[in-house]
Amino acid sequence: MDDTPAHDIQSRRVVIIGGGIIGVAAAHFLKNDGHDVVVVDKGPIGGACSHGNCGLVCPSHVLPLAEPGAPWSAMRSMLNPASAFRVKPRLDPSLWSWFWNFNRRCNQLDMLESAAAIQPLLLRSMRLYEELVTDDAPTDIRCDWTKRGLLFVYRDAKPLDAYAPTDRLLGERFNESAVRLGPGELVEREPALRDDLAGGWWFEHDAHLRPDKLLNSWVESLRGRGVRFIPDAELTDLVVQDGVARDAKLKTSAGEESVDGDVFLFATGAWTPLLSRWLKMTVPIQPGKGYSITLPAPAGGPKSPMIFPQHRVAVTPMNDRLRLGSIMEFVGYDESIQPKRLRLLTEATRTYLRGDLVDAIDAAPQDDAWQGWRPMTYDSTPVIGRCGAYENVYVSAGHNMLGISMAPASGQLIASLISGTTPALDPTPYRPQRFAV
Repeated sequence: MDDTPAHDIQSRRVVIIGGGIIGVAAAHFLKNDGHDVVVVDKGPIGGACSHGNCGLVCPSHVLPLAEPGAPWSAMRSMLNPASAFRVKPRLDPSLWSWFWNFNRRCNQLDMLESAAAIQPLLLRSMRLYEELVTDDAPTDIRCDWTKRGLLFVYRDAKPLDAYAPTDRLLGERFNESAVRLGPGELVEREPALRDDLAGGWWFEHDAHLRPDKLLNSWVESLRGRGVRFIPDAELTDLVVQDGVARDAKLKTSAGEESVDGDVFLFATGAWTPLLSRWLKMTVPIQPGKGYSITLPAPAGGPKSPMIFPQHRVAVTPMNDRLRLGSIMEFVGYDESIQPKRLRLLTEATRTYLRGDLVDAIDAAPQDDAWQGWRPMTYDSTPVIGRCGAYENVYVSAGHNMLGISMAPASGQLIASLISGTTPALDPTPYRPQRFAV
């Protein structure tokens, strides 16, 4: 990929608040445009939701969560203590407003509208990843990129058959249909699976990577190009003069620090609503808590990433590691890790994986447990663009469960908006102002 700065772009200092995958991707493309870039994070760079996710890069994940039937499915799940979905009852007007708007969008028309906004980011990101991180890419960014597709694996025939209309829709409207696999074909493709399963669907164009390696490698590459990273620095104030943001006040372990900038970009994920006093707008993002466990890869373990839709658990092989991930909890900013929720991940493997692999997983140390907050918007579409109150404050957040899948295209898009160049994608569906009332 050509890193030469584009012509006729005024070089400015861009301060990015948020050092996850969305902020790092934005830093890459802003640096390509010739800007001086500083990335600030309240914790380690890349240490939040970007670190422990399942590393799936999924053009197949076009459809939003808000779809016909989703409210009833959620209600049934809430009544099941073994469900991966949970809502902590509490008096939180923003949460119930979010669910109200989510429920309103659970119809075919709004579902397709969101999908039409989601797909361009997914397709563009896949193309950019192949330019950035593959073994023959002209960069030094490496992340165990593997393109083996993604398997949806079903225990029972009824839900396997019930997915067929969705697959037809994906094929007819979005050119993302899957290959249906019978029990024998499923085990032939992934020998780690049991031979008594109903079957599955294979999305052959999906890929996976190791997110911690992606972040670490990308950050080191950007450091080498002059991007400054400030970890463990909490934003305490954004100094504004005459309607223009001028300085970010930070609290660090070494004391107070001030970073001046010409442009400020909030790539703050699920934390974005807590920073609304500086954005001068309310962004309807709710933290959707997810869990993962990373284990030593058992001998003869899975080679393909898989999702078990009946249990809502994902399994991703990462060379010498195996990651199990799932759960969607709307519990606010709760950092606790509940052992019974982690057990849902390992117990799901009993239904799908060979017995010897289940035994190996049970015997493996499970001390690498993680939780993180996905930045969930009720329309499943990220928020990318300039905030209305200030001419030099931007946001890129709300990527739901697809931050890894959407990061490169989101970074390229926000860089174009800041640099004033023609964007590769239409920014209209992602504008923050769509939430204005």
